[in-house]
Amino acid sequence: MHGGSCARIMRFALIAVVIATAAQDALAQQWEWPDKAENLKVLPENFPPERLSAVMRGFTRALGVRCSYCHVGDEGEPLSTYDFPSDDNPKKEVARKMLEMLGDINEHLKGVEPSGPNRVNMWCHTCHRGAPKPMTLGEALTEEYLLHGTRAMLDRYVALKDRYYGRGTFDFSEGTLNNLGYEFLGRGELEPAIAIFKLNVAQFPESGNVYDSLAEAYMTGGQTELAIIYYTRSLEIDPDNTNALEKLAELREKSR
Repeated sequence: MHGGSCARIMRFALIAVVIATAAQDALAQQWEWPDKAENLKVLPENFPPERLSAVMRGFTRALGVRCSYCHVGDEGEPLSTYDFPSDDNPKKEVARKMLEMLGDINEHLKGVEPSGPNRVNMWCHTCHRGAPKPMTLGEALTEEYLLHGTRAMLDRYVALKDRYYGRGTFDFSEGTLNNLGYEFLGRGELEPAIAIFKLNVAQFPESGNVYDSLAEAYMTGGQTELAIIYYTRSLEIDPDNTNALEKLAELREKSR
């Protein structure tokens, strides 16, 4: 895809996010926060409405979710139809536990000598960075593989990149996929290892290292001809790749 096309897609994606956020904010502005909130168990019972509003907005933006993620209500409906005091949505209790954990962490941080003029402060976005479940890209893909297999893992990568690329939520660099591929390879799981290395080749075709890793996976699986092809390609891109030179010599010797 040309750089201009990528830039236009990124602009359209950003516009879509802004519109969605504006729509949610408009609903929130129509909602009248009660003078005294009901069923507060972690936040103080007398928590003022303006501060409660700021905290709730902070939750939604840090996790990239809407009010219905933790509360009882239907997405897209007016907030006046929500049953905010209800505990029927189990994620609400999870949010409480996370808030308590956050308080514990920040309390411990008070005992740490700051390295700069400001102390480190933990908040939801520190870990979540716009995702409901704070995970690395490798963890998210591994989870998908364990649940649904290799094809689903590759589809999950595409979905995550479409949604989060450029937002700092996940590390979509070459090294992330390379490390994940070697994790699979180290456990003897050849199929997902090859799939991840092939994905890395598709994402970073100008890198000699991605071809080297794919060649190693094929070599491990006894697919000598494919290993030679990809070690050769790695050397074409990076003539100083001594590992590829050595492996090619070994493979050609064995294939005689």
